[in-house]
Amino acid sequence: MTNLPKVDVVGVGLNATDTLIPVPHFPESGSKVEVDSANALLGGQVASAVATCQQWGLRTRYVGKVGEDHAAALHRAEFQRLGVEAHLFTAPACTSQQAFILVDQTGERTVLWKRDPRLSLLPEELDREWILNARVLHLDGHDTAAAALAAQWARAAGIPVVADLDDLYPGYEALLPNIDFLITSRDIPARLTSESDLRLSLPQVHRRYACRLTAATLGHEGVLAWDGERFHYAPAYRVEAVDTTGAGDIFHAGFIYGLLQGWPLQRQLEFSCAAAALNCTAVGARGGIQPVEAIEAFMAKAAKHPAAFQDSTS
Repeated sequence: MTNLPKVDVVGVGLNATDTLIPVPHFPESGSKVEVDSANALLGGQVASAVATCQQWGLRTRYVGKVGEDHAAALHRAEFQRLGVEAHLFTAPACTSQQAFILVDQTGERTVLWKRDPRLSLLPEELDREWILNARVLHLDGHDTAAAALAAQWARAAGIPVVADLDDLYPGYEALLPNIDFLITSRDIPARLTSESDLRLSLPQVHRRYACRLTAATLGHEGVLAWDGERFHYAPAYRVEAVDTTGAGDIFHAGFIYGLLQGWPLQRQLEFSCAAAALNCTAVGARGGIQPVEAIEAFMAKAAKHPAAFQDSTS
């Protein structure tokens, strides 16, 4: 047994270095497009969510793997600066995960990414106490075997598991039965059920995997969630989007924050939407992270996009 401090959130999953390239329009095939800048910034689904939770006053731990390069040093330095307890494994003679992100004038992003297989986090590299000394486990499910083991440990200990699933990675079947709060990108419920209507697919996923909540984030349309009895819908907030990179990561951080505060589900979803929207007003996956007080002030006065699921909560 290790004598680890108790943390609020432990995250097991991806980190990345994002090279943000603003473009006046998405390039046509065979064209040339002049760009004014290319900024290398830190990102990654779980790493960004953990960094956000730490900035909101939660105690956090991050478990992941980096290469043997300058990007790894940047990640280590940033976690140290924020006060995140980071357990970063190094893949020798390997570059850290990279993403090249084209951002058009609407703020919409297109991601080109590269991840060396040697960056995979292995189940045997996990320490069970990293998981058990936390109040919530957050996963992206990319390194599925390690994620599944962490979720299994958490479930056995009664620790809630939150998952940010943007793809069905090999071996996901072993992971999903131990997820409590499954919050995915829009297409995932349909890929799991072959049912395109979220009002049908979200309950099906909920029943199949015995989740406490299944939800899909919908970009500028907000989020739709099913709690086993009824739907909950929160529209997205209107902002002048500069860059949508990391919006989902910050949404999940908001959900975790609200969960640990014991908020009602509707407030969790609305806070998460607001935090994600504000992050889109600046460049980078973590560029627009705002303090909790600023997010709540924004919620009190900001306009929302038209509801996409007007009857979803009935």
